[in-house]
Amino acid sequence: MAEQLIITVSGLRGLVGENLTPPIAAEYGCAFGTFLKEGSTGRNTRLSVCIGRDSRPSGQMLKAATAAGLCAVGIDVVDLGLVTTPGVSIMVTELQCAGGVIITASHNPIQYNGIKLLLGNGIAPPVEQAERIRQYFSQKHFALVDSTECGQVTSNEQTDAKHIAKVLAIIDKKTIAAKKFKVALDSVNGAGARVTKKLLAELGCEVSAINDEPTGIFAHPPEPTAENIKSLREAVKANRADIGFAQDPDADRLAIVDENGTYIGEEYTLALAAKYVFSKFATRNSKFEIPKAATNLSTSRMIDDIAEKVGGQVIRTAVGEANVAGAMLHHNCIIGGEGNGGVIDLRVSPVRDSLAGIALVLQLMAETGKTISRLVGQIRGYYMIKDKFAVEQSRVQQVLESTKSVLSELPGATVSIIDGYRFDFKDSWVHIRASNTEPVVRVIVEAKDQPTAQEYIKIIQAKALIH
Repeated sequence: MAEQLIITVSGLRGLVGENLTPPIAAEYGCAFGTFLKEGSTGRNTRLSVCIGRDSRPSGQMLKAATAAGLCAVGIDVVDLGLVTTPGVSIMVTELQCAGGVIITASHNPIQYNGIKLLLGNGIAPPVEQAERIRQYFSQKHFALVDSTECGQVTSNEQTDAKHIAKVLAIIDKKTIAAKKFKVALDSVNGAGARVTKKLLAELGCEVSAINDEPTGIFAHPPEPTAENIKSLREAVKANRADIGFAQDPDADRLAIVDENGTYIGEEYTLALAAKYVFSKFATRNSKFEIPKAATNLSTSRMIDDIAEKVGGQVIRTAVGEANVAGAMLHHNCIIGGEGNGGVIDLRVSPVRDSLAGIALVLQLMAETGKTISRLVGQIRGYYMIKDKFAVEQSRVQQVLESTKSVLSELPGATVSIIDGYRFDFKDSWVHIRASNTEPVVRVIVEAKDQPTAQEYIKIIQAKALIH
């Protein structure tokens, strides 16, 4: 059976040449452009959308097709070229565009590509608006224009410079440069290497880069997990680097390797960035101010521990970058992100940004004078299991309710229903939810030790009707 095209709040993703083709991309561009035009307050205002792509070989084709769809409904297009996802978000606001498009399938394998959408605030559309775009696409509701009104395409090559300037503004360049850090970098031949090497040069770092040609032919599976970045771990040891950074193809996620070549896990990326940002807040603390962070329900409790030390608060949201960014804006959060290595600092952009994460972690190392392994050791660690179970759509709700019935009866349980069910206990938590992209139920467990975490998985398997 052919795989179905996946459309979520973030956009569209599919297999190139199978269910994701140039006509599909053009129609999706038409749908997004029509949505933007109908939401415009000034009917006679000429709208523009900026568009960028990661390095996948199919990217140029799909970018051209999506741009054609936007032009067909009278939207001007600013072509940013090969850039990162956070770079596009920055340029949306810099150029005062009505929206943005990134041609990327993020961490998915090379046979996939996707079309990610951003609104004029640089954030993915909320659920209701994303659903309207999906309906326009499926119903072919397109506000096509005649030849005199079609959109025009122009180019802009300022994304890297704007992105770097935004990142440098949130740290002390001189403090980092004085340390002359040795940094190993693995950009998986994606979009991140060019701009990240420029940033690290600005910060006075000596860089050993691998997989830094933007060919889109990934040197290893593109998700920056421990098993996928063995070459980076080896590069850290071979070059006696102070730290290793691994990016995914569109450079919105960041994984870290310590000075010993040890993969410390994506969950620590946000924790370390938050540790620095909260520490700066503590030095100027006001008794009338409560520092806040935002993250999703599936992210480690480490950020809660960090916030608690300075009297801070963590806002938990449903899974999804747009949900986290929305909460950050609403609650005026000083940091946020997700446990997949995604750091969001609103001073740079309202999306996950590996460059912001790199800068904040290097600043933490520079100011404390501590190695990355020592900084990690100072953060209370937990044991986390991320699992998924194939469940027929007709049984998903039954599995969720069965889990709720079982876990809510355990001592000390508190339950959140924001996104599926999350059960919090004194030293552990469990989050179970239906996947937005696969016919599976996702289960994330975090506990003080491995046996406790595994026990929760056993309970769910045995008593929640998962077979």
